[in-house]
Amino acid sequence: MTSVNKYLYDGESVCIGRKGTIDKPKFLNGKFWTVDTLFYTHSFNNVIPKFIYSIFQRINWKKYNEASGVPSLSKSTIEKIKISIPQKQEQQKIASFLTYIDTKIEQLNKKQQLLEEYKKAIMQKIFSQEIRFQNDDGSAFGDWEEKTLKSISEQISYGLTVRPEYIENGIPLISARELKGGKINYDVAPKISENSYNILSSKAKANKGDIFLTKTGTIGLSAYVNDDFKIAVTQNIAVIRVVNKSYNHQFILQLFKTNEFYKNIMKKVNQSTIMDLQLQDIRKTVINLPQLKEQTKIANFLSLI
Repeated sequence: MTSVNKYLYDGESVCIGRKGTIDKPKFLNGKFWTVDTLFYTHSFNNVIPKFIYSIFQRINWKKYNEASGVPSLSKSTIEKIKISIPQKQEQQKIASFLTYIDTKIEQLNKKQQLLEEYKKAIMQKIFSQEIRFQNDDGSAFGDWEEKTLKSISEQISYGLTVRPEYIENGIPLISARELKGGKINYDVAPKISENSYNILSSKAKANKGDIFLTKTGTIGLSAYVNDDFKIAVTQNIAVIRVVNKSYNHQFILQLFKTNEFYKNIMKKVNQSTIMDLQLQDIRKTVINLPQLKEQTKIANFLSLI
């Protein structure tokens, strides 16, 4: 953040973008200076700034976009937007209640951040074998073994070029943008029809238990298919099908999230215009695996976090 030695305003203000990001209002309190791509408010008339901030959060700002290129708002347009406000005493109660919720959300986000940092640190120690789990009887597990992804998988393939049809009810088409935090976000996925799905090669279809690994553009995002319904995948996703009962799917997914695995596959990436990881290189990738019981203990522990 750039700093300046003067300020435009000192106090509570609700801000909204003038160009670029126009739908993310911000609440500021104290001395600040804004650049010309941000509107700020001041000199409130019989309204509480925190209450106005909650109103700003409910407005569909993109509806008031005035540009075909970079989204833009004008002062005159904003001034014409009509809102409903209660008496000041009720505004205060609403603002206090919403501020309390915002504080709780902030605390939970901080807790999540600390847990994520803890998980990263503990994963480093687990997958480097600095920390080892024990059998239920207290005995030690055996040594970890090196395996290629090909040797533990029934099939490693990637999806095909599939065009979304943007229909409301259809079969989800998953690409890299739908993978986040080891999960698949079906809500934002485009859809294809049943007929389009039926003519796809089996390589572009996913089954329950498959592990996704992004191979083009954004490299290394992963997710586990925990859903027993039809799913289509695009060509930027490698589908790894592990069916051997000697391997724990969730353990392999957690291993895919380690820095070591990411560094390993990035060494194999074709650094052309668009980064790409070849299927043959994915198949040859070597990973370290403990016995199934230790895999399961590790997977359960990390999933709990």
